[in-house]
Amino acid sequence: MKHELKRLEKNSFELTLTLPWDEVEKTYSQVFEEVVKNAELDGFRKGKAPKDLVEKKVDKNKLYEEVIKTLLPKAYGEAVQSENLKPVVNPQIETVEISENKDWVFKAKACEMPQVDLKDYKKTISDANAKEKIWVPGKDEIKPEEKDDKDKHFAKNMELLLQTATVDLSEILVENELSRLLSELLDEIKRLGLSLDQYLTSTGKTQEQLRSEYREKAVNTLKLEFLLEKIAEAEKITVSDADLQKAIDDAKDEKVKATLTQNKYQLASLLKRQKTLDFLNGL
Repeated sequence: MKHELKRLEKNSFELTLTLPWDEVEKTYSQVFEEVVKNAELDGFRKGKAPKDLVEKKVDKNKLYEEVIKTLLPKAYGEAVQSENLKPVVNPQIETVEISENKDWVFKAKACEMPQVDLKDYKKTISDANAKEKIWVPGKDEIKPEEKDDKDKHFAKNMELLLQTATVDLSEILVENELSRLLSELLDEIKRLGLSLDQYLTSTGKTQEQLRSEYREKAVNTLKLEFLLEKIAEAEKITVSDADLQKAIDDAKDEKVKATLTQNKYQLASLLKRQKTLDFLNGL
C-alpha cells in the first residue's frame, strides 16, 4: 500500500493512503467468505447456501465497509511507522476515491505533540506565591485562612501556568477534544431527561455560546495536559515500581486493588500527574 506525507502547520500532517484494487478485491473475497459461512437462507442449513444466492441477499456496501475497516488502519499504521510519525490523536479520515476496479484513496489528518515553551514558569509561580505569604491585617481583602486553601492555591498556580507558558495547539487536537467534551455533556443532559433545547433554555445560552464556552475549556484542558507532561519531563519526574505497589497496597477494597494491578500503565500516568501537580504546588 502506498502513501504520501504532507506536513501541515502546528505539527499536523496529512497522509494520502492508496489501497490497491487487487488488495481491496482480495480482502472483499475474504470478508464475503465469512458471510457465506454464517449465512442463513430459507431452504438451506447455516453456511450451506450457494454463494450466488448469498451475494444477492447481502448489502455490498456493508461488505466494502468491512474491507475499509480491515485495510485502512493497516495502511495508516504502516505509513505512520514508515515516516516515523508519533500521532497523539486519532486521524480524521476523508474519502478521496472509492470505486470498483480502481485503487481506493483516502486522506488521514492527525498531529504530533505540539510545541511547548514553559518559559520561566517556575519564577512566575514562586514569585506570586511569595507575595501571597506577606500578609498584613487590613492591607487587603485576603484573609489568613484563604491563603491556606489548597483548592484556591492549586487553581491560581494552574492559571499562572496557562498565562506564562505557551502550547502551539493544532486545530485537529482542539476539535477532537471539543467533540469529546460536548459528547460527555450530551450524555449528561440525556441522563437528566432533558433535550438539548431544554438545557440551553435552562442555562440561558445559545448553541454558539455553549460551543464557544466548551472550546475554551477544550483549549485549556489540552494546554494543561501538555504543559504538565513537559514539566514532568523537564524535572525528571518519574514513577517507580515501589510507587505503584504502594498505591495498590493503599487501596482498601480488594476489587480496586485488582483493577489497579491490571491497569498499571494508567495508574503510573495518574501518579506521575499527581507528582507533577505536587511539584507545582510546592513552588
